This record gives sequence, C-alpha cells and structure tokens, in this order.
Amino acid sequence: MPPAKKRPRTYDPARTRAAVLAQFSNVRDAVRTLAPDQLALPTRLEGWTVRDLVAHIGMALTAVHRALDQPEPAKADAVLLDWPSGTSGNAAAIDAFTRRLAAAHPDLDAYLADIDDSFRGLLDTHPGTRLLATSAGALSLDDYLVTRAVELVVHTDDLGSAVPGLDIPYDRQALAACTRLLADALAVKAPGGSTEVRVPPYAVVQCVEGPRHTRGTPPNVVETDPLTWIRLATGRLGWTEALASARVSASGERADLGAYLPVLG
Repeated sequence: MPPAKKRPRTYDPARTRAAVLAQFSNVRDAVRTLAPDQLALPTRLEGWTVRDLVAHIGMALTAVHRALDQPEPAKADAVLLDWPSGTSGNAAAIDAFTRRLAAAHPDLDAYLADIDDSFRGLLDTHPGTRLLATSAGALSLDDYLVTRAVELVVHTDDLGSAVPGLDIPYDRQALAACTRLLADALAVKAPGGSTEVRVPPYAVVQCVEGPRHTRGTPPNVVETDPLTWIRLATGRLGWTEALASARVSASGERADLGAYLPVLG
C-alpha cells in the first residue's frame, strides 16, 4: 500500500501578515542608511543596481495592490505550492517594470513609505479568504501573503550581499515561512522518502525517490542553515559550491540535490 499523502503545511494568517510588515520595515530602515554611491552598486541579480533591487522589493507588496484591483476569480484553482514553480515566466516583464519604477521614484524612502501605508490599509480592508489572480493561479490573500514573505526574505539577502557592511535583520516568522515553503517545494519537485533534508530550526522534509526509511537515522541526510538553504533553493548558490565550502553537509548515495535545484522559478 502506498504511503499516505502528507497534509499540506498551513501558515497562521495573523503571523504571516505581521511577518510581512516586519520584514518590509526592516528593509525600509536599511534603505534609509544608503548613500547614493551605495544605491548605484551592482547586485547579484544581473543588470540590477541596488536602486533597482529596492524598487523591486517594493513591487513585492504592490503586487498585492495590483491583484486586488482585478476582478476576484470565481474559485481557487491553485495551491500555495504551485507558486514556486510558476514565478519564472514573467522575468522579462518584471525586469522592465522594475527599471521603470526605479527611474520614476528617485526618493526611495518616500516610495517605500507610501507602499507601507497603502499596504496596511489593504490588509485592514480585505479578508484573507479574498481570491487573487496570480502567476500560479487563483490563490487566497492569506496564501499569497506567504509568497510575499518569501520574496522579502530572498531580496533582503540580495540587498545585504550587495552592500558591504549592511546588516539587515530577518523577522523570525518571515524567515521560517520562506524556509518552509522552499523546502516543501523541493519535496514536490523531487517526491519520495529516501532523503531527509534538515534546515534547523524551521524545516525537515523527505524527498527523492528510493527506499523509504521508517525509524532511526535515515541513510541519506542533507543539513544546512536557513539562509544557505534559501540561496540554494533560489539559485543564488550552487550545490557544488555549497558542499565545497562546507555550508551544507550531505551523506548517503541519494543526498545529492544538485539535479533538483533551484526550486524557485
């Protein structure tokens, strides 16, 4: 008899909303400290300066504004775990939109402040059950906000890597949601039970086809920290490089995840 399917992970809506607001606030505080020469620095996102990246971080929240401006879909036709694999198709349009935003908003602090104010208003106005048309399909606002937490954490890391000495804190709940969603996305992309992926303290998933362990230490184990996992899952860090630098440990013949990464995009 095949093993029973694991129930999808759930996220507390109130905590998710608080996490998105907190992480956006952390980014705003960091951006206020940036000088013009720092805003002109390149980032690891090809062709984007820090200014472009900050404009894009604002887009992570205004995506909710734009979705709420559209007619509500008749029914939900997607689930949260459809989102990670459905984000790459709009890359060219996102790039062009980001550049236009960066050019149109020279005062980034005012730009982010306006977004923060309007976003809080939207959260006060719309219930979490409200359906939104997204790149992955129709999702509830509550589910879509989990993806906003992912976007904010991923791009906070991009921003921190681009500006030497910039130390941006991570809201614990936002970091946890990002880690868990990307770990669950791996389990969807590489279904199975032969390999256990551990990202303490936030996530443990089983994946990869092969013999399933039932007790004791599994024969194939991968373990790393949350930010290293997020970089692997989004393609910011290669599997071989992570192993060579000891940022990830992997034991067992089925512990090579290189073929399954990245999972976002």
